[in-house]
Amino acid sequence: MPDIVVRHIDDATAERIKSLARERRWSINEVILHALRYGLGLSPGDTFNDMLVVPGDIARLAGTWDASEQAAFDEALCALAAASREELCRAGIEERKAAAAGG
Repeated sequence: MPDIVVRHIDDATAERIKSLARERRWSINEVILHALRYGLGLSPGDTFNDMLVVPGDIARLAGTWDASEQAAFDEALCALAAASREELCRAGIEERKAAAAGG
């Protein structure tokens, strides 16, 4: 397969490509290939967004999160992964104490 170099990509386009790659957990190359295929009419689907859903993905049947919801969830997971077990236990105890005092 041939390689094609695209020069002079504006900042907004580059950021959108990176954002889609992060949101969908795709490589930048995969995002660009999908965008090109759709833009050139070589890919099925009504919108580029529809193409970003994995065909047959069970989430499509039950509903999916929008980009801001996915970003918030990913941020929460990162925070949990970075926290130590002691920090999480301490936070849980403090939360229970606060709930008991308020209720």
